[in-house]
Amino acid sequence: MLSDNVNRIVEARVSDPGAVAAAAARRVRSTSLLGEHSKAMIIAADHPARGANGVGGDPTAMADRFKLLDRLCVALERPGVTGVLATADILDDLLLLGVLDGKSVFGSMNRAGLAGSVFEIDDRFTGYDAETIAAMRFDGGKMLTRIALQDPATPSVLENTARAVDELNDRQLIALVEPFLSTWQDGRVRNDLSTDAVIKSVTIASGLGRRTAYTWLKLPVVNDMERVLAASTLPALLLGGEVTDPDAAFASWGKALKQPTAQGLVVGRSLLYPSDGDVAGAVDRAVSLL
Repeated sequence: MLSDNVNRIVEARVSDPGAVAAAAARRVRSTSLLGEHSKAMIIAADHPARGANGVGGDPTAMADRFKLLDRLCVALERPGVTGVLATADILDDLLLLGVLDGKSVFGSMNRAGLAGSVFEIDDRFTGYDAETIAAMRFDGGKMLTRIALQDPATPSVLENTARAVDELNDRQLIALVEPFLSTWQDGRVRNDLSTDAVIKSVTIASGLGRRTAYTWLKLPVVNDMERVLAASTLPALLLGGEVTDPDAAFASWGKALKQPTAQGLVVGRSLLYPSDGDVAGAVDRAVSLL
């Protein structure tokens, strides 16, 4: 099955590049961002475009595109999964495979802040733009917005995020903003996951753009999520991150989902690459929290 899928994708890309646009045009769109549980369950797979291919002890786990696509197909087939978030290369592959019918689709917009680079905070928009997201009949775009108060690149990050928020809101598409308060430590960017820092990032992100009717937040699950989710009335999706203790992570996700602004989960590596290798089981467990 894996080799068959790869052959289909490569054949289309070589002999019929227009097949991607055709697949996007005929795709059956989701009728709601929220599934039967009235919560979203979105699978994230935009990590490789930022050079973040590692999972656990394997630094190149997500670099095998064939296996990543296979895992994505398994995840998207599970009951309760409502959508996917990825860059154009991956979404084009999934369109060619015909697995996005009835799913919400979010395009990842800014991926220039490569993991481990000296310019990591300067996360310019190198992926989707609002015009293409609309043309592809997707549901929204996601932007990573790291706010480093000591880094002079931060104002341009905020400006570019605000512009994307405006352009998506103008088209009545979801602007999914993922904010972090970040610092440089020993030559690397570290996201501050203390409760007060996450709250501060929420209040900054919530004010970006001239319209917020279609703005949602993508937030980490940290201590005292009641305070975090009380910092804005914008709908929030909870991100999973890389999980080292699955039981603790699932418990914290379940508790946070009870807050009124929490509208679901956006989880990638911990579901696509669970420690036991059971993608379907990990996805089903996450869906059960909804």
